[in-house]
Amino acid sequence: MFDQAFHDWSKANLEWVPLVIDRDNAEAHRDALRDVEVAFSTWGMPLFTEEELESYFPSLRIVFYAAGTVQAFARPFLARSIRVVSAWAANAIPVAEYTVAQIVLANKGFYQASRHYKQSFGTARETSERYPGNFGARVGILGAGMIGRNVIERLRAYELTIDVFDPFLSEERASEMGVVKAELVELFARCDTISNHLANLPATVGILHKEHFDRMLPHATFINTGRGAQVVEEDLIRALREVPTRTALLDVTHPEPVREDSELLRLDNVVLTPHIAGSISREVARMGRYMAEECGRYLKGEPLRYEVKVEMLETMA
Repeated sequence: MFDQAFHDWSKANLEWVPLVIDRDNAEAHRDALRDVEVAFSTWGMPLFTEEELESYFPSLRIVFYAAGTVQAFARPFLARSIRVVSAWAANAIPVAEYTVAQIVLANKGFYQASRHYKQSFGTARETSERYPGNFGARVGILGAGMIGRNVIERLRAYELTIDVFDPFLSEERASEMGVVKAELVELFARCDTISNHLANLPATVGILHKEHFDRMLPHATFINTGRGAQVVEEDLIRALREVPTRTALLDVTHPEPVREDSELLRLDNVVLTPHIAGSISREVARMGRYMAEECGRYLKGEPLRYEVKVEMLETMA
C-alpha cells in the first residue's frame, strides 16, 4: 500500500503503534491504543460503535482511509468528532479510466461485434453498423459525484452529448459542466450508453428497474461500476433477453459474485468482470500516497483536501 517514500517519511514524523487493529484484538491492546491520535486504514476497516471508539481510542483525532467509500464505517467516527479522510479521489481515477474505455468501445459496438466475428465477419460488420460510434453519440451518466464528474471531464476529448441524472445537480452547475440534466426514464430512453455512478445509499437500492431497462434503445449499453444492489437484476435480465442487441457490462453485481444459476452467466450480451474498475495492483499505491500527503498537511496544520464531512455522506458513492 505505502511506497518507500512514505515509509521513510512516516518513520521520521510519526511514532507508530506496530499493530493492525480489528474488532477481535482492540480490547487486548486497549492500553497501547489509549494515546493514539492518528490512524491509518484501508479495505476491511473494522466497524466500531461510538461507545467502542470512546473506550478503545479516547485520544483519536483523525483517520486516514486509503480506499474509497467510507459509508459503512464513518458515521460513528464523525459523531465523536473524529475526522475522516478518504482516498476516494484517488480511487475515482481508475474507475473513471475504466468507464471511459468501456463507453468508447460500447459506442463502436465492440462487445457485440467481437463476439459475432467468430461466427461470421459479415455478421460482425453488420452488427457494428447498428452502433453510433463516438462522434455525436449520447451518453448517460447516473450520478455526478467524484467518479461521475471525473468521467464527464475525461469524455470532453470526445464530441458527445452527455445526459446526467443526479437530483443534487443544479441546472446552473449542469450548464457549467457542459451536460444536460435529465430524469432517469428519459435518459434511458435516449442514450446510446448509460453508466451508473450513483451514491451508495439506502434510497438508491433497486433504483434501476423495469421502467428504465425496458426503455433502452435496441443498441444501448448499460455499464455498472457502481453498486449491484442499485439494479433490479431480473428486470435487467428480461430487457437483455427480449432485445439481444442491448448489452450490459457489469463490474459489480448483487450478490457478488453472481449466483451460479444466474442467467447473467449465460446471456451472450452480458460481460461480467470481477469488480476491477477500482484500484488494483499498482493503482493501490496511489491511494496510500494520497493519504500520506494528507497526513503531512494535517501535521503542518494545513487544510485537508479529501476530508469527509457528515453532510457529504448523503451524496457520496
